Amino acid sequence: MIQLALFARLEAKPGLEAEVERFLMSALPMARDEPDTPIWFALKLSPTTFGIFDAFHDEAGRQRHLTGPIAQALMARAPELFAIPPSIESIEVLGLKNNGAL
Repeated sequence: MIQLALFARLEAKPGLEAEVERFLMSALPMARDEPDTPIWFALKLSPTTFGIFDAFHDEAGRQRHLTGPIAQALMARAPELFAIPPSIESIEVLGLKNNGAL
């Protein structure tokens, strides 16, 4: 059962919105390779605000993701791409509906 999640809010530097989009899209193959990350979304919240939402079965999976290749790439590119450091929130999942489409 999915119990835990993360939400990262990312604010693009002016003029780098398209680069942030490309960066997030390039992370999808890495997310697919993470067996402990069954749910992963790259989001565009506004023209300059982006996000990543991912969910996990347990804390060990969440911690592996936080030290994995996506997190490493995100932090390495943060000074270049983002107006402010990424805000990463730990979330507890209270309920989930999934029709098997994921």
